[in-house]
Amino acid sequence: AKKLQNPVANLVSVPIQNNWDFGIGPADAMRYTANIQPVIPFSISQDWNLITRTILPVIYAEEPVKGFGDKSGLGDITQSFFLSPKAPVGGWVLAAGPVALWPTATDSALGSGKWGAGPTALALRQEHGWTFGALANHIWSYGGWGDDNVSATFVQPFVSFTTKKFTTFGVNTESTYDWSDSQWTVPVNFTVQQLVKIGKQPIAFQVGYRYYADKPDGGPDWG
Repeated sequence: AKKLQNPVANLVSVPIQNNWDFGIGPADAMRYTANIQPVIPFSISQDWNLITRTILPVIYAEEPVKGFGDKSGLGDITQSFFLSPKAPVGGWVLAAGPVALWPTATDSALGSGKWGAGPTALALRQEHGWTFGALANHIWSYGGWGDDNVSATFVQPFVSFTTKKFTTFGVNTESTYDWSDSQWTVPVNFTVQQLVKIGKQPIAFQVGYRYYADKPDGGPDWG
């Protein structure tokens, strides 16, 4: 249960995060995004792990403006490669490496149409049932066919508490600053997760509520 709160734990996991966002555009449209997020660690030496973290979005988006049309398909893949010491450093789990943006969207409305890359880093601490820390990255585009360049900073501070019955209560933001448009998008997520076992396989179920503290014009109200 504690390892599931650590994005770079030495643990193979395949989260599937189903997101519904509401109140988009003049039509108060809904957008559904299933983020398929396999996390795979590799031991590359006695002291270091390489952790790959991939996010593949599968999207269905209602038309935000009448006449625009509903869209569905794949979004752009974001893939991070974290180098992490196997032992905590002064009690902190640390990781850093490159992040890549792959233009895999099947419709121009679902992705940027840009190849991108940049740095990513994470720091977290776990003690007395608490997990707290932050994940951050920045992606610049360097090629592709999309009309707009990508220059975006992602910051995800998080805190959670795991009980002795393997229930975890968490809060985080998945904030993005778009440097091209000078605009923040700040969803604040409140979650409850329960770890169970089916046979020998541990499985976590999570539900949550999302409030948008800041967003572009026409962005979602809640999720």
